[in-house]
Amino acid sequence: MNVTDTRGPRRQLSEINVTPFVDVMLVLLIIFMVTAPLMEQGIDVQLPKTQSKGLRNDNQPLVVTVKREGQIYVQNAQIPLDQLGAKLEAIFESRGDRLVYLRADERVAYGTVAKTLAILRGAGATSIGMVTEPEA
Repeated sequence: MNVTDTRGPRRQLSEINVTPFVDVMLVLLIIFMVTAPLMEQGIDVQLPKTQSKGLRNDNQPLVVTVKREGQIYVQNAQIPLDQLGAKLEAIFESRGDRLVYLRADERVAYGTVAKTLAILRGAGATSIGMVTEPEA
């Protein structure tokens, strides 16, 4: 007795299964969506809490940060206090605005913040915003 194969000759499947690829891409998308806001913070300082409302600025602001130990940062680069004025003057030459946001840890010495403010004014900053967190 001869049994014939009704399925015919076997063909190779030439399509790629993209389901695992899509799954991995969706997981990566979720990871990036969660971690992107965390990467914006920059230098970690504990800001004082106030009742003021936040300021709105459409372009990338110039941020000077004073850490608890007294280190000074312009954006994310650490600058010695005695070189801060020259660095800011060079930055102001290439910027249209002279707005500076000062982020100072609430436990930093008042004298360090006062010296930093004086250097900011001396370098030509026309507006200085003090960055705080809202009270709970």
